[in-house]
Amino acid sequence: MTKHETQTFQNRREGQVSPAKLAHIVLRTPRYDEMITWYIKVLDASLAFGTPLISFITYDDEHHRVAFVNMPQIGDCDPMAAGLDHVAFTYGSLRELIATYERLKKDDLLPGWCINHGPTTSLYYKDPDGNQVELQIDNFATEDDLNAWFQSGMFQANPIGVEFDPDILAAKFHAGTPLSELVKQGATS
Repeated sequence: MTKHETQTFQNRREGQVSPAKLAHIVLRTPRYDEMITWYIKVLDASLAFGTPLISFITYDDEHHRVAFVNMPQIGDCDPMAAGLDHVAFTYGSLRELIATYERLKKDDLLPGWCINHGPTTSLYYKDPDGNQVELQIDNFATEDDLNAWFQSGMFQANPIGVEFDPDILAAKFHAGTPLSELVKQGATS
C-alpha cells in the first residue's frame, strides 16, 4: 500500500506555497484546424489569438486555457506509452454538464465513456488526436462530505465507478429528480 492509497483530500497547510490554479494546457497537433474547432465547440470557447503556428482559446477570464501548436510533421502518439491520460474540465452544476452534453449531442459529438466515479459525474470525449477530455461535476458539496464518502469504503471497493447512460441522467434531471439522487452511483445506470 502506498502513502496515497489511504490519504484523503486535505486542506492547504499553513505556509504552503503552491500554484493558485492550473493556467493552461498546450497540445502539439498535426490536425491543427480540426483540433481548434473541436475544442472551441466542446468547451464553448472562443479564439483569443491565432497564427498559422500557434493558437490560444479561452472560455473564461484566463487569457488562454488551451493552446495549440501546429506540427503537421508529427505522428500520432502510442496510446500504450507513458504520458498524460486525460484532461478534465469541471462544470459548476449538473444543469451545465447536461446542457453541454445535449448541445454536443445535437452535433453528433458523443462521449465514449460516462461514469460516476463517486467524487465526480464524468463524460469522457476523444478529441481529433485521440486525447481524452473529461467533462465533469463534483458530486459532493463539501470536503467533509467527500472525505466521509472516501472513509465509507465505497471508493476502495470500486475505485473506477459506475457507468451510466447520459440520456437517462438528462431525462431524470429534466423530470425534477433531486440532485442528491442523481449524483449517487448507480442512480442512472
